[in-house]
Amino acid sequence: MKTKYKKISDSRAEITVTLDADDLKKAEKKALEKLAKEIKVEGFRKGKVPTEVAKKFIPENDLNAETIDLAVRATVIEAFQKEEKSPLVLPSVNVTKYVPGEMAEYTATADIIPEVKIGDYKNLGVKKPAVKIAKKDVDGVLDNIATSFAEKKAVKKAAALGDEVIIDFVGKKDGKAFNGGTAKDYKLVLGSATFIPGFEDGIVGHEPGDKFDLKLTFPKDYGVADLAGAKTVFEVLVKQVNEVKKPAIDDELAKKCGPFKNLDELKKDIEKNLEAQNSHREEEKYKDELIKAFVAKSKVPAPEILIDDQMRAIRDDMTRNAQSRGMSFEDFLKANNETMENWEKEARKIATDRVKASLALQTLAVEQKITVSDDLVNAKIAELRDVYKKSPEALKNLKNPNVKMDIKNRMIIEATINFLADANK
Repeated sequence: MKTKYKKISDSRAEITVTLDADDLKKAEKKALEKLAKEIKVEGFRKGKVPTEVAKKFIPENDLNAETIDLAVRATVIEAFQKEEKSPLVLPSVNVTKYVPGEMAEYTATADIIPEVKIGDYKNLGVKKPAVKIAKKDVDGVLDNIATSFAEKKAVKKAAALGDEVIIDFVGKKDGKAFNGGTAKDYKLVLGSATFIPGFEDGIVGHEPGDKFDLKLTFPKDYGVADLAGAKTVFEVLVKQVNEVKKPAIDDELAKKCGPFKNLDELKKDIEKNLEAQNSHREEEKYKDELIKAFVAKSKVPAPEILIDDQMRAIRDDMTRNAQSRGMSFEDFLKANNETMENWEKEARKIATDRVKASLALQTLAVEQKITVSDDLVNAKIAELRDVYKKSPEALKNLKNPNVKMDIKNRMIIEATINFLADANK
């Protein structure tokens, strides 16, 4: 077998393969063995016809077609390996010459894993921000805790900011109720900014039993296209007003929250938890910025086939998100004032960035010989089995060798990102 490589683009190649008589002889032998099992010859049971006998009864065109097909199948991947190229999909083949028993020639075209040239990964100029917890952050948590322990008491008075009201309401546009604008026995804390501007303020001053209309205009940037900037009327019935009395933020409240002797201990615990949460969030942002800088310093072609795969994955995620809200993908776009054209443009950019990041990190992993042991992979799979123990389908998938390989690849990428972070400390 002889091969000749032709570069079509950074991520696509064409290889011309020439097969000699020996290559075709091997393929013809296998073709005869296969076809001999399918023919009937008097004196022999089907499937037991010797190949030398079968050859006399097999149409020449059928034998030639099967021979060249098997010859291509047996050599096409080997041809790419010989040229040190890795096809991302099964190559497209075009037979250009075929002289039975003598020679054959074909071209094989495929998207390939492109050559990635990584840049300097040690001096990316990305700084990890210091994590600081402000007093207002701790106070905010304390206020939420106090709210959770608040006592509510039904009162016969006009509702004020800070009170909880129980209401029925119907929102109408052009005289017709719109989706998501109707509720009964809805509990709302006035001043929580849960509803559009004007709704909660419009309830302030009303007493239990009051029934009234609120004429409101939705914000122009509202998430639902049909309601953005729309003039509406809400028919509201106040059924109950609850006075909310928060407990004092003191040592007694701290003791109710856990094994804390006083308020200072609770504050320190809150600060510690906030610091851990913020550190994790900042660490993830830091790693994202490192990867972007690493890719920017590297030469990373992005094959269209991988970009398309990522776009499908992005759309599948959005579709599942939309379905969880009772919408189709198209409805989801419409609700967010997004056109398909704009979505595809943004999704392609995200997909391209993901592909480039993945290829760059894979290349770095190979160059630095970064891997993970089978013991670590098996431990991760055991952890996932525990997480998905109530899902038979997920447990079945974890036994799939391809899933195990995917988990290992993800772990290698994670280890490579950590390597990148350590190199830039």
